[in-house]
Amino acid sequence: MRIHGDAIRFGIHAGQHNGTYADFQELWRRAEELGYDWVSDFDHFLPIQLEPSGPCFDGPTLLAAMAAHTERIRCGMLVTSVTYRHPAVLANIVATLDHIAGGRLEYGVGAGWYELEHDQYGIRFPRIGERMDMLDETCRILRSMWTQDTTTFEGEHWQLQDAWCNPKPVQDHLPLVIGGSGEKRTLRIVAEHADIWNTFLDTTDAFEHKLEVLAGHCADVGRDPADIRVSMTLRAIVRDTHEEAAAAAQPVIDRFLAANNARLANSVAFGTAEEVAEHLATFKERGVGDFLVGAMAPWDWDSFERVAGEVAPALR
Repeated sequence: MRIHGDAIRFGIHAGQHNGTYADFQELWRRAEELGYDWVSDFDHFLPIQLEPSGPCFDGPTLLAAMAAHTERIRCGMLVTSVTYRHPAVLANIVATLDHIAGGRLEYGVGAGWYELEHDQYGIRFPRIGERMDMLDETCRILRSMWTQDTTTFEGEHWQLQDAWCNPKPVQDHLPLVIGGSGEKRTLRIVAEHADIWNTFLDTTDAFEHKLEVLAGHCADVGRDPADIRVSMTLRAIVRDTHEEAAAAAQPVIDRFLAANNARLANSVAFGTAEEVAEHLATFKERGVGDFLVGAMAPWDWDSFERVAGEVAPALR
């Protein structure tokens, strides 16, 4: 069964850089008031897509504080690199977060990519194949420690002997999110372990290709791809007219293109509320269940309010 069934959810994903604690507190509270279903931060030690010497709060710590200041909204992490913490330590952190959130947590893991923070912090940054092996082992350890009385695990990277994780998460099945779109390994690990697959908004052709690859991996492991919820992160810029939205979107697109990241440039959805809803509807038809609006302080409240009040109802 797919987590949350066929419900269409909208959320805000805001990495905790370039803002104050009060900024994030306001964002999470207002996201809940506006009727969003999800709000999340990321797990990085340095800002990304910005000057790396700027401010950046610790991800799980901020997530705990924000979860304690909300009541209804689902609280997410997109995503923790498996290089940062021993998975048994992470299992206990996540279980505690779920108690703070009152059973509203959805936690994401990935293979990691930001080499600079590894270099600065003296954290080993293995080759991508090794990080993928670590991701697979981490998923197995997390699920076991959240559900079994004790966990014994003998892997290439981690070993556990009768390890406890008490208390368990509040949720009987805490949703595990896996972020990334690598076709050979990431989507295979999604097929094996993920409740939710998180990717970026892209062209419909590119997305359909990824779905075909994921379906192939699911067939190999004996899983129905319909059981995996698809979560899509995007930048939404909504204004009264298409021209106003295009003008507001262009600096964002230019920044992604200057960083040689055409894929993120494709993740910007802009226009009137009707135009953005029509754009996202093509992905809803292809199975996307969650649309997460990427955000960076200072917040674009105009877009947040229009997505919640006009775009989301059109798709739900």
